[in-house]
Amino acid sequence: MTGDLTMRGVTKRITLPVTVLGELTDPWGNRRIGFATSTTINRQEYGVSWNKVLDQGGFMLSDDVKVSINLEAVRPQVATD
Repeated sequence: MTGDLTMRGVTKRITLPVTVLGELTDPWGNRRIGFATSTTINRQEYGVSWNKVLDQGGFMLSDDVKVSINLEAVRPQVATD
């Protein structure tokens, strides 16, 4: 899946690898399908630059941020007369 990700006024086009987790019919007759995706973005590229140096050395935050999305889509029943 490809689209625009905007954070703090910075927009970048990203592509996410999507996995289809499965499809079923729920007890009310609606079709449901599950999807999952994850990626890692560099927060500095979006202008998120705050950090703190730790007393023992190193930094509090990594530049890499993992984004995970689990999504369920529902197709409602078509009404029949």
